[in-house]
Amino acid sequence: MPKTKFQEVIFTVMMVFVMVYAMVCYNIALSCGKMSNAVFINAFNELPIMMAVAFIVDFFAVGHIAKYLTFRIVNPKDDNPFHIVLGISAISVAFMCPVMSLAATLLFKNAGAEVVSVWLQTTALNYPMAFFWQLFFAGPLVRFIFKRIFRTAK
Repeated sequence: MPKTKFQEVIFTVMMVFVMVYAMVCYNIALSCGKMSNAVFINAFNELPIMMAVAFIVDFFAVGHIAKYLTFRIVNPKDDNPFHIVLGISAISVAFMCPVMSLAATLLFKNAGAEVVSVWLQTTALNYPMAFFWQLFFAGPLVRFIFKRIFRTAK
């Protein structure tokens, strides 16, 4: 996928936007008790801060951890490249979900003395959505767009 640092930044920004916007919409809908058109607009209030947090955490920590752990399991020379994508995606969600749920809990949930329990509940509710959103929508969409942007001349 990304071959240069510039491409890595672009890829991360694209992935962060698609993941964070969807997860913010999901969490707003959970707190409202329903999905409505207003959720899509209200998500833009939280989006800038959550995107900044997600970019920093992913670009400087989780992305490296996910690649390191994936390449301890998958051999890029012998295994199907799809296994690399699955490994990086699953491990990224495993680390990003609790971190981003903590950020959302601290910034938007007004948890007070219940911060740990609210964070754990938020993480538990977010994991299935983040995992399936990443594997079946965000990951394929971002990789598709990224490949179209950074096509190599043949």
